[in-house]
Amino acid sequence: MQQGKIYDSFTEATADIFDGATLVVGGFGLCGIPEKSIAALQEQGVKELTVVSNNCGVDDFGLGILLQSRQIKKMVSSYVGENKTFEQQYLSGEIEVDLVPQGTLAERIRAGGAGIPGFYTPTGVGTPIAEGKEQKQFDGKTYLLEEGIVGDFALVKAWKADKLGNLVFRKTSRNFNPLVATAGKVTIAEVEELVEVGELDPNEIHTPAVYVQRIIVGTDYEKRIERRTVREA
Repeated sequence: MQQGKIYDSFTEATADIFDGATLVVGGFGLCGIPEKSIAALQEQGVKELTVVSNNCGVDDFGLGILLQSRQIKKMVSSYVGENKTFEQQYLSGEIEVDLVPQGTLAERIRAGGAGIPGFYTPTGVGTPIAEGKEQKQFDGKTYLLEEGIVGDFALVKAWKADKLGNLVFRKTSRNFNPLVATAGKVTIAEVEELVEVGELDPNEIHTPAVYVQRIIVGTDYEKRIERRTVREA
């Protein structure tokens, strides 16, 4: 069942994500990832996905579960390190990886969401990142042309939403999520709490409802710590 933008199940909300789709996915490490939507995609078996995200989770959680089930064809990301499955599939040629500097990735997503097809940046000049890209001089300095990113679908995780789809992210879990929310043709937001219209302080809204097409409420979030480092007593 669906009421306005609100869906009853993650399966229903993600049902039209098709083989070969491009997904832009929020989160940073395991913080603020749309874990329930990702799990629904694994259950549905959709494949040949291109996934744009800061990284690919860990072996058994987050986007890592889609790697395990061989559902991702290409990753566009800025970090590989915590996922051995990701590393193995890349080295064996099973998955294509477009490794993008983190600031450039954030700006490519932001540009796509703003309707900007491309921009110039000095990041990556003189490195393998520059291979095959247009270069241009501004005031005697070389810049690379980078393209904006727009996904068929965007998946984000928010703390609160109202029934119109205005979103509030909690602290560091905001990370890439507000950018990602703007960069999908269809944006699916999973949230921990749904409130009535008018209950959110307008000054606290991070993503306006105009960017959000679907809302699902999730429960029992794991909120794992990717790597815990402690100091010896």
